[in-house]
Amino acid sequence: MAQRILNGDVLASHGNVAGRKAMVSILEAGLQAADPYNNTRRLLQVEGRRLVLATPEFEPRDAPLSGPVVIDLDEVERIYVVGAGKGIQRMAKAIEDALGERLTGGVVIDKHGLPLELTRICVVYGAHPLPDEGCLEGCRQILELARDLTPRDLVFTVTGNGISSLLTLPAPGVTLDDLRRVTHMMQIERGVPTGELNPIRNHLDQMKGGRITRALRPARVIHLLAWDCRDYDWLVGSNVWLHTLPDRSTYAEAVAMLRKWDAWDEAPESVRAHLSRGDLATETMKRAEFDAGQERIFGVMPESLGMLPTAAARARELGFDAYHLLSGMHVEASQYAIVNTGIARNVESAGEPFTPPCALINGGEMVVTVGKENGIGGRNQEFALSAATHIAGSPHIVIGSVDSDGTDGPGTQLVEGCEGIPSLAGGIVDGYTVQEARERGVDLAEALRRHDTTPALCALDSGVIASHNISMNDLTVTLIMGRK
Repeated sequence: MAQRILNGDVLASHGNVAGRKAMVSILEAGLQAADPYNNTRRLLQVEGRRLVLATPEFEPRDAPLSGPVVIDLDEVERIYVVGAGKGIQRMAKAIEDALGERLTGGVVIDKHGLPLELTRICVVYGAHPLPDEGCLEGCRQILELARDLTPRDLVFTVTGNGISSLLTLPAPGVTLDDLRRVTHMMQIERGVPTGELNPIRNHLDQMKGGRITRALRPARVIHLLAWDCRDYDWLVGSNVWLHTLPDRSTYAEAVAMLRKWDAWDEAPESVRAHLSRGDLATETMKRAEFDAGQERIFGVMPESLGMLPTAAARARELGFDAYHLLSGMHVEASQYAIVNTGIARNVESAGEPFTPPCALINGGEMVVTVGKENGIGGRNQEFALSAATHIAGSPHIVIGSVDSDGTDGPGTQLVEGCEGIPSLAGGIVDGYTVQEARERGVDLAEALRRHDTTPALCALDSGVIASHNISMNDLTVTLIMGRK
């Protein structure tokens, strides 16, 4: 695969040059591991007239249906691919390449701005994090495809991060603008984690929460997830965002979440009315209904092959002891920067709790609560720029943070007049960044206050520009190269 970080030479041309070169190499390794194409091809093996799926490490533990899937292609009438996610074409492309002319077609919803990679599967582009008409059109096309499916048809669903925005079709009586308003006031203004926003979104929609799987029955369905499956009980018992699987949340929980975040009164009237009715006839799919089907699940991005262990392995090759501190974090980016740099400064000054040279590696998905501000940026950029203010003067610390899909947070999507401003994947900073900002007239405090981090990082030649791929959350690396 081609190099994903497109401006590595610029990023490593100033400041702590040795540390920045190492950081670019480590982040590049992690970003390469975030591509699901190879694992999807590994899963799908065509042997003559048979399609075989036999990769145990991609299956959820303790699933009621498990073991190799062997499909006689002579008994299959049509094969389709449907799904949604940022960069989801990488999974769909692997299916296209594996099946060739045996593939009938399909519909996937990808994020605006990503290149067209598919030839047999229709790609509809939609907006993220706030859905647009393209998201709705993609859902309509999926439902039209599902209208005449039979048990002789085979459907692969492909699911990745970003599906909660891209797979959007409002419930009757709720408008697209209503959904956009709810998402903006919760996720953008208040920084609500996805796990607490999705009970609301799931109950304002016709596709989320397993409803897409209802529509695809009675076809034979195989769910492919750009994720680590872990175990079956976790997947089907606690899920609110893998929308081809059952949903644990309820209408009552959706109402409770709006009230918890002091947003009930601010929500559109149609939203409050729909959630208050709590019509059980339109409830999301629950586990019992899902278990009654015969769908199979494969997670093609197991953690053992993911960004974090791959980045850690590259760090070790470069001479750093690597420590995986956190994954699945949902914290304010600027606040986490304080914690992370506090650990790094202690390692640098006291050699505790780790001995340098070392790399501290984290994953998950940070949040940024912007309130009414309207800057250009994202969580990885905010983390990096905030971290720079806490490591000023350090000769040994370098920090980098990127979003695997190549576009960090909203970026330029929610601000008019962004021509010429790149949508960054993240940023790299070091102990010299604050001094460079002074010399170049960049006000870091103002950039952080306004959440306007992209222009600041670009002015400092510290914004990571990367090619697009699927979304697998964030990769954050802190290098401590020596002792003070």
